[in-house]
Amino acid sequence: MKHQPDVAPEILLKRFQDLPDRKLLRAAIEEGFKGRVAVVSSFGAESAIVLSLVAEIDPSVPVIFLDTGKHFPETLDYRDQLIDRFGLTDVRSVKPAVVDLAQEDPDGTLWQRNTVRCCELRKVAPLSQALEGFDAWVTGRKRFHGALRSYLPRIEHDGTHFKINPIVDWSAEKIEQSFDDLNLPRHPLTEDGFLSIGCAPCTQAPLDESAVRSGRWAGSQKTECGIHDRPAPSTVPNARRPGTPLPGC
Repeated sequence: MKHQPDVAPEILLKRFQDLPDRKLLRAAIEEGFKGRVAVVSSFGAESAIVLSLVAEIDPSVPVIFLDTGKHFPETLDYRDQLIDRFGLTDVRSVKPAVVDLAQEDPDGTLWQRNTVRCCELRKVAPLSQALEGFDAWVTGRKRFHGALRSYLPRIEHDGTHFKINPIVDWSAEKIEQSFDDLNLPRHPLTEDGFLSIGCAPCTQAPLDESAVRSGRWAGSQKTECGIHDRPAPSTVPNARRPGTPLPGC
């Protein structure tokens, strides 16, 4: 059964929304959602930043990785490298349901016909199950990635969970500087020009280097996999849709 927060969501949102990156993470991990918060990481191009910040506080915080079965081999190797580097002790590689794949994607080519449904089977549904028992999850989304992400608040509530975006206001330059300052390993595909890395069939180097995510689902209208806009019954009066800024943000 999902734990009900001791403090009303509206109060937690107001309490945490102005905290900067490290302070926000520490408050979420050690106070507001102690034992009930997870990190969701793609182990992509910029993932090492959030994982390093979390590991500084508590390397035992659960990290959920959606093992879609379609990742680049380099991503799986990078996942293992970061686990060792940061001493992460509870990384959960979550896979899609075998029954669902057998029924809807038996030959593994659903992505060619229906990218939305493919993401639902391989990402959205597995994450929904993996987040049961948690009140909050940490993301690595940033405003400079553009589109709907341009308006992200630092913390939000999607009707079911709090979503914490600790580096939402970091710039591309700050990301790069932090990789250098902390001597963080980089995803191998960044050497080939990849700026945003998801599943192999739907990821390429960006069409426009100023648009970080333009290599994702290139040639289509799709810009997100769906984990940030999946429908959920509201538990907060007048709950905001994911990605909708809080008042004053």
